Amino acid sequence: MVLSSFLITSRETLEAALVVGIVLAYLIKTNNERYKKTVYYGIVAGIVFSILAAVLFTKLAGGFEGKAEEVFEGITMLFAAFLLTTMIFWMLKQRNIAGKIESKVADHIEKANINKRYAYGLFILVAVAVLREGVETVIFLNALSFASGISFVGGLLGVVTAIFIGYLFFVSALKINLKKFFNISSIFLILIAAGLVAQGTHELQEAGVLSYGTKEVWNINPKATSDNNFPLMHEKGIIGSFLKGLFGYNGNPSLLEVLFYVSYLVGIFLVYKIYFTAK
Repeated sequence: MVLSSFLITSRETLEAALVVGIVLAYLIKTNNERYKKTVYYGIVAGIVFSILAAVLFTKLAGGFEGKAEEVFEGITMLFAAFLLTTMIFWMLKQRNIAGKIESKVADHIEKANINKRYAYGLFILVAVAVLREGVETVIFLNALSFASGISFVGGLLGVVTAIFIGYLFFVSALKINLKKFFNISSIFLILIAAGLVAQGTHELQEAGVLSYGTKEVWNINPKATSDNNFPLMHEKGIIGSFLKGLFGYNGNPSLLEVLFYVSYLVGIFLVYKIYFTAK
């Protein structure tokens, strides 16, 4: 739970930190520091709306019971897996993220120097960047909470780490290899997404939405001991619960869960090989 929460919040926060850091660095470099307040207002607005999104999502999730709850949780997990996948591929394609963002900022500043009203464009750019990552974080963490629970400590460490990396990358002499960081974290996130696909499938099968392939393929959950403690590899054991929280480990998966899990990993591998290593 700690590691999965850490990976989610660190990746999402780092994306927002990159945008904000590039914008602020560009403003300083071009002697347009008078627009820094606009950026700060955008950050605050993005955070406030992200919190509102979290509250609304929590209230919505708490309003379901029984079969409707299982369907909602299953759909949330599958949607989170989809968002994780698009996020990973988007980051793999960002070879010149700084140049692209600086181009947008330059356009907004040029217009703002002519008419102050256009400074709102810079505000919206930052606010939307923060809000987008905030909303995605809300969805990801809720999906993880449905699947295996989340860790506040892990999530907080992820946020702090991402902000620190962004700070070092843009304002100090230290060179952080973001490409290597994203590549390594992407491997873990792909496994987390595959787990969400399998667990989302499980929830929809439990709700009766997916009625095919419900037979167990295997059952390797060791039986509880005589004192009602769970062995290490049981889903509720020390190692099993860790694997369940991180990779969606299931000791007794259905046929459809296995098929979707394997199909997702194979599909990701093929897309990566075709579109990202062909050149």
